[in-house]
Amino acid sequence: MTRHFLKDDDITSKEQAEILNLALELKASPYSHRPFAGPQTVALIFDKTSTRTRVSFAVGVADLGGVPLVIDSQSSQMGGKESVADTARVLERQVAAIVWRTYAQSGLEEMAANSKVPVVNSLSDDYHPCQLLADLLTIKEHKGSLAGLKIAYIGDAANNMANSYLIACAMAGMHVALAAPNGYSADAAIVSRASSIAATTGGSVSTFTNPNDAVVDADVVTTDTWISMGQESEKQKRIDDFSGYTIDSNLMAKAKSDAIFLHCLPAYRGYEVSAEVIDGPQSVIWDEAENRLHAQKALLVWLAAHAK
Repeated sequence: MTRHFLKDDDITSKEQAEILNLALELKASPYSHRPFAGPQTVALIFDKTSTRTRVSFAVGVADLGGVPLVIDSQSSQMGGKESVADTARVLERQVAAIVWRTYAQSGLEEMAANSKVPVVNSLSDDYHPCQLLADLLTIKEHKGSLAGLKIAYIGDAANNMANSYLIACAMAGMHVALAAPNGYSADAAIVSRASSIAATTGGSVSTFTNPNDAVVDADVVTTDTWISMGQESEKQKRIDDFSGYTIDSNLMAKAKSDAIFLHCLPAYRGYEVSAEVIDGPQSVIWDEAENRLHAQKALLVWLAAHAK
């Protein structure tokens, strides 16, 4: 049966570990797996602008022996003259996998329901699971293991990054602490789901409104932009609402002395994070950005193996 990766828990905790170990293998030996040799084509569909996602998937598909076919939705029929379901039926006969950076999670679900080849969520309004594979890979590299570590996420907890941090880190047996101002708290259903997962992996989930409480003794500190795509009109209100949530050296000092800092990028220095932190010695953001390539290659190799 074809496997898809639309949200973080579309794989099991064991499978997550397998993919991360494979990513380490591919990072050490980039051309050791060539599932798309032929070459086969992988469709990379973009409804939203992109730098890291576009580059890492295009390079990754090529590394795996395939041809990346980049499709900007504005220049295709999809979602306009042609339904997502019909697009899936066209693509599945010509490509080995479909990667889609889009808005509604429901579109990805419709694509997967009508595709016999793997469909990968490279970002949606609800989840960013490929980013979390890269983040977990980065943490594993710097800390040696994942289970038992504490990760503190500070900022907008009502977005796709927070959702994925909750679920993916709980799957890895980590202790997840989120701090967000009132009005930007994590979705209760996602928190409940993550808590249920954590109960089986030895992890935990906790939520706060005070960032100081969340960061205490953290092994990893992370955040995301306060103003995501489509929220530009809310910029000043969000800046005001998130006052006190900037990750600066004073806040980082409450974490463990060897804590690392993550940010999925793009970052806005002086808002969600200070320059002294993101450009400082605890920041591993460039490793994190590179690891999108290795983690996504591992995911595609794993999905290709499970599509046979």
